[in-house]
Amino acid sequence: MKPALLLLHGALGSAQQLQPLADLLAPHFTVQTLNFSGHGGRELIPGEFTMRHFAQEINQFIAAKSLTEVHVFGYSMGGYAALLAATEQPQVFRSITTLGTKFDWSPEGAAAEAQMLNPEKLQAKVPQFAEQLARLHAPAPWQGVVTATAQMMQDLGNAPALHELNLSQLTVPVQVLVGELDKTAGVEDSRQFALYLVNGSFEVLPATPHPLDRANIRDLADRTAQFIAANS
Repeated sequence: MKPALLLLHGALGSAQQLQPLADLLAPHFTVQTLNFSGHGGRELIPGEFTMRHFAQEINQFIAAKSLTEVHVFGYSMGGYAALLAATEQPQVFRSITTLGTKFDWSPEGAAAEAQMLNPEKLQAKVPQFAEQLARLHAPAPWQGVVTATAQMMQDLGNAPALHELNLSQLTVPVQVLVGELDKTAGVEDSRQFALYLVNGSFEVLPATPHPLDRANIRDLADRTAQFIAANS
């Protein structure tokens, strides 16, 4: 039986964006994806649009599918949610790979990120991105996803869910990947948080910015598969 691998999307994203990666990994793993609450057309319920709820959804999904020893790849927000889920139920996770996950949250940093998430400004300044969001989240209104994401970021800034204490107690093997040009996650911040992990490794992907569609997906698939093989 092939190992179970769960792919998790980032903020403002959906499982659909992970399909190219899923296609490359499917010959070797039983690949699963999920849309977090409020994403990919799922109803947006304000009380469920929090990082802690997303972590709960991961553990609920794993339990509903009767999965054991699950490997996870989480892009950006998906990586943060996966690690938070693993701090709560580490026994079901075999390994976690994160890409472009922003770990260092503060009120000032969150405010700067949230300031860019204004639906009216996005529509006016980057209409193509607004159209992409509309397609990803239809039939739910994309504007609500943007507004809820900004609030979630501010909540993280005020009370980060991941920190040195809970990460240093997590024994699940974790591979932290960050792009050399990733201004969202930040190379040095990612390196610092990787050091908190008991079984953490850290790699910088050359000439790679934050957006997933600008990463070398084949290289990403290879790195994920190799890390899984080393921890199976």
